[in-house]
Amino acid sequence: MNNIISNLKFAGSALALAGVLASPVAANDVDGIAADQSQGGLQDIVVTARKRSESVQDVPVAVTALSAEQIAQKDLTSLEKVAASTPNFSVGRASNGSGATLTLRGIGSSATSIGIEQSVAVVVDGVYYGQGRVINEGFFDLARLEILKGPQALFFGKNATAGVVSITTADPTPDWEFTARTAYELRSEQAQVEAIASGPLSDTLGIRVAVRGSKMWGGYFRNVADPVTLNTLDIATGTLTPHTALPAPRDQPGEKELLGRLTLKWTPDERLTATLKLSGTRSETNNSSWNYVPYNCATGSSSLNPAVPCKAGFVTHQNAIPADIAKDLPFAKDDGSLYNRYRSFAVTGAINYELDDVTITSVTNYQENKNSWSCACDFQSSNRGTWATENATWRAVSSELRALTSYDGSVNLMVGGLYQKTKRVFDQWVLTAGTTGFAVENSLAAPENRYVTFQKNSETKGETLAGFGQVMWKLVDTLEATGGVRYTHETKDSYFVQPYVNAAFAGVFVPNIFARADQSFNNWSPEATLTWKPQQGLMVYAAYKTAYKSGGFSNSGIYSAFSPNPIEDFTFKPEKAKGIEIGVKTTLLDNQLRFNLGLYSFKFTDLQVDFFNSQIFAFQTYNAGAARSKGIEVEFEYAPRAIDGLSIQGSVNYNRATYKNFIAPCFSGQKSSEGCNLPTAGNNPLGGAPFQDLSGKPTANAPQWTASLGTRYETPIGSNLKFGLSADARYSDSYIVSGFGNPYSRIASYVQVDAGVRIGSEDDRWEVALIGKNLTNRFYVSGMADGPSTGSGTGTAGGVHADVIGFAALPRTVQIQFTGKF
Repeated sequence: MNNIISNLKFAGSALALAGVLASPVAANDVDGIAADQSQGGLQDIVVTARKRSESVQDVPVAVTALSAEQIAQKDLTSLEKVAASTPNFSVGRASNGSGATLTLRGIGSSATSIGIEQSVAVVVDGVYYGQGRVINEGFFDLARLEILKGPQALFFGKNATAGVVSITTADPTPDWEFTARTAYELRSEQAQVEAIASGPLSDTLGIRVAVRGSKMWGGYFRNVADPVTLNTLDIATGTLTPHTALPAPRDQPGEKELLGRLTLKWTPDERLTATLKLSGTRSETNNSSWNYVPYNCATGSSSLNPAVPCKAGFVTHQNAIPADIAKDLPFAKDDGSLYNRYRSFAVTGAINYELDDVTITSVTNYQENKNSWSCACDFQSSNRGTWATENATWRAVSSELRALTSYDGSVNLMVGGLYQKTKRVFDQWVLTAGTTGFAVENSLAAPENRYVTFQKNSETKGETLAGFGQVMWKLVDTLEATGGVRYTHETKDSYFVQPYVNAAFAGVFVPNIFARADQSFNNWSPEATLTWKPQQGLMVYAAYKTAYKSGGFSNSGIYSAFSPNPIEDFTFKPEKAKGIEIGVKTTLLDNQLRFNLGLYSFKFTDLQVDFFNSQIFAFQTYNAGAARSKGIEVEFEYAPRAIDGLSIQGSVNYNRATYKNFIAPCFSGQKSSEGCNLPTAGNNPLGGAPFQDLSGKPTANAPQWTASLGTRYETPIGSNLKFGLSADARYSDSYIVSGFGNPYSRIASYVQVDAGVRIGSEDDRWEVALIGKNLTNRFYVSGMADGPSTGSGTGTAGGVHADVIGFAALPRTVQIQFTGKF
């Protein structure tokens, strides 16, 4: 906190600068800005960060907002692409567990547990999508995208401790519009086709249909694996049998996808608006772990296969399941091919009814997704490897009702309630050779279990009731105070069992014993904000915020025979956040310059982390005692009227995210001299001295300095044509990827450059664009795992660290894109 307070002098200087530069016409209202945009200057973006439409410069929240135009021009059609261009935000795609790790300001959630919700909530059209697999959804044809930083419990509910990514899809247009877009990405040899039809069916009913399909003939990563021989020992007969594991496809991920959305909007009168959105996603890749790269190993090569080098690069080493094993393995393809298959469906109905002084809004949603995969889960082309298959489903139904007053008096209110019911079902089958050099089989078992080392089955049923309210009090014309609170009551009923364990591993994995937990949580999350607008173009705010993330059950854990209290391996407590944020937002120089500054300090209690013990192939969930994220963020955008069509934008961010109190398990192979020297504590399955003190050490994916600088320019070039250029650079300081202080996971500082060039008609009827991303071809990762069955000697003087497997971001891509409108 002392560092934050010392930086208030900087905030005061910014206020003084704003006072000098601002003028009575420095910041117009939203309509005024829109009217003046044809003469240059800044474009305004309307956001719904507080469940009501406001200019991004008027909302007292640290928010990065992207308009539909920016999203289209930069091809920001996935959360990974958005993160790659946004400082302080990262997304790491994972094969198993939750499917991803999303991090804001150094606070995020482990990807290895499917039961841990993300600390960065994803909200689509006002509906919470909590699963990491949400990154597989088809985010296209958007109206806007908002990244809200810091706790956001009051308006967005549980599981928004670190922030929110709020996505709003496009609605029907008042006049008929047809858009067709085709694109081809050179590296992955991916073709993409998108079609949108939008317009009125009648005076009161509008429709919008959007469809996108794509197919890759190549890939982003090159698989250079060689065939390997997997030997299996039949425990029934003692027979040793060799099986050939062929390389997975050379070009990965070889993605195919089909996305669609239907929107109906009914406006029978000025007061009532009803919207129905139906959406679906189907996608498949030729490998669930296509972006997994072993980039740091103790000897420079894989511990499981010395022929596999460990180094940064867009190269993988993975083999399919032997075909004769795969033919009876549940959710494996007959030929043993690796894959990831994602299917989802959602329907959202929203009603907005405006009375004279009260607006009533209802949002009801049903969503389901199913994800199945076949994985080479050693990630290193080894005959001592691990293969697995999985099938997981998620279903949720929710309904929110809220009312917002707009009286002429000084006090207004917002009140609302939410009900949600969820169900997660998880099944997994694992085949592993481990360190023995051979896997086991049992010819007397059922055919689907013959080669299975152990099987998992788990389920969680959840129910949530929440009520929230806010009072908005305009103390004087320039000063407003708001205060609100959200109450959440939640139950989760869960079980985990390993229905089958090969008898040779019964001393490692416990068969047919249920771990059960019936959990109940209650939470109050208050917040208060003071907003001061002394003149047009200047806003100062100070906010105290709290948030709550659900406790729960780690469905993808392991019931280990080494654990003295297995239920503690599965259950975890709620994560909570509280702290302050101070911000200054200015619109200056006759709407030509936007300059914003923010300072923040938030404490996170019982931060939820998932630990994979690679030496014994076990998962354990922990609550880190406390962590703190504090820093300062500066952002600007300049659009001079003297050069119509030009804009320059940038940001500089300092963030320090560290554990304040965390006695944590040691990373695999951590030496006693590296801090792995604390006595046994808690649910440790190894004995000895396997714990470390991470107090004061950084959290995962938390670079101290990040920055961005970009420019866009568009100008007429005659013959009814226009020409546009854009370039964006993003800088990241060095950071560690491990949540357990593993220095071998460190990523060096880097600069990533994106650029685009486009030419089209002045009336926007057509456009041809060339879009390049990560043109510096920098390798970096935003998530990691220790290689299974690697690492040794944890807590001793001779420890050997496990292989570090990183979830790599995309390499350099170049896309040619054509858009036509009629």
